[in-house]
Amino acid sequence: MATRAEFLLRLSLTVVLAFSLPALASDRPRDPATHFFDDTFWDFSEELANARDQGKAGILLMFEMDECPFCHRMKQTVLNQPDVQAYFREHFINLPIDIEGDVEMVDFQGRTTSMKDFSVKQYRVRATPVFAFFDTDGRYIKRARYTGATRDKEEFLLLGRYVVEKAYLKEPFARYKRRMKKQAR
Repeated sequence: MATRAEFLLRLSLTVVLAFSLPALASDRPRDPATHFFDDTFWDFSEELANARDQGKAGILLMFEMDECPFCHRMKQTVLNQPDVQAYFREHFINLPIDIEGDVEMVDFQGRTTSMKDFSVKQYRVRATPVFAFFDTDGRYIKRARYTGATRDKEEFLLLGRYVVEKAYLKEPFARYKRRMKKQAR
């Protein structure tokens, strides 16, 4: 028979574990397909309205293709991180675009096209990944376009801040990144 002190110790440990396990699990990598990218019906004019209604900074498109090792690296080391997922879900609607895909979609101007034509003809995407940002009016933020994998999650988060803070109106991303690193020292 356990004493009252043993019982209280076991109860305390159980409570501590119950509250700490979810916190530990929240730092674990999560599938970007369900935790980074948003669900969509591939109508970007509708997604713009959703972004405005939700008070987001805009839409982030990740142009990708299945065989791309850099896309895979981004998904396995950056887009799967809970803090990255939380930040980008808070500020953007995040959508993947297969640059070789024949899936029919509606672009920002309301025209029906395929993912392949949208990628290659409208945005000249040839190498992947390409991260492209659009404001809530559907304007392409060219200065924020990022081709390739970021060095790490910190650089990707910085790219998101660059758009959210509208720093692209004042300076290129490389200069912004240097300035932010100096300020952090």
